[in-house]
Amino acid sequence: MNDLTRDSERILSEGKALVRDNREGGRHRRAPSIGQASAKVKRDHLLKKVRNIAIALFALWVGMGVLGVIVDGIGFIGVMALVIASVVAVGVLGNYPKMKTPKRADINKGNVQQMVGRTELWLEAQRPALPPPAARIIGDMGVQLDALGLQLEGLDQNHPKAREVRSLVGEQLPEMIDSYRRIPAHLRTEERAGSSPDQQLTDSLGKISGEIDSITRQLAEGSLDDLAIKHRYLDYKFGEGGQTSPLLEDKS
Repeated sequence: MNDLTRDSERILSEGKALVRDNREGGRHRRAPSIGQASAKVKRDHLLKKVRNIAIALFALWVGMGVLGVIVDGIGFIGVMALVIASVVAVGVLGNYPKMKTPKRADINKGNVQQMVGRTELWLEAQRPALPPPAARIIGDMGVQLDALGLQLEGLDQNHPKAREVRSLVGEQLPEMIDSYRRIPAHLRTEERAGSSPDQQLTDSLGKISGEIDSITRQLAEGSLDDLAIKHRYLDYKFGEGGQTSPLLEDKS
């Protein structure tokens, strides 16, 4: 009896460790998100796992309860079987299905806003293989892609800027990183014509980062102009140069 109790405690402890490990991102095996879009994808994936675990545990415990009513109790062995089944369910459903990194060929599919989110996930997977200066640019690029995605919301897919983003973010950016990764590691620091592949990649990423920022600003111009107009109107009506309120005139 004591051995069974110790085994059940060990199994429960392992089950809790599995849940905690999954919640913390596999004990930090997964790199932190570079942007909100990729973080949302990961969060949605985790919530699906939690939902699947809750459904499985509910089914197990209700099913065992019904069985207990039918056979007039499940006994200690039945309780242990339920505990083990619960731990197995948590362990399996807590680790599967694995969240898949988008494949290079799938990045540019769907609408342009979804493409931006997939690009963030793909970039996170590539970042460990890049030189430190390039990796830092990728980390900063997540914030830029979030801002760009916000401006793309509701934009016509055939809009010239949407096509420009699809070309820049969905094609040129991943193609450049793929080209770099095909170069053998020992040749990436070797200079040719005054520049090494590491330097070329970093410079190119910097240019793409600047272009992403430029497109975001261009898309936001309408909102910025609208806000400026509203500000001038409110300043004219209620600011120092505005007319005095009729209520104050009456009191005077």
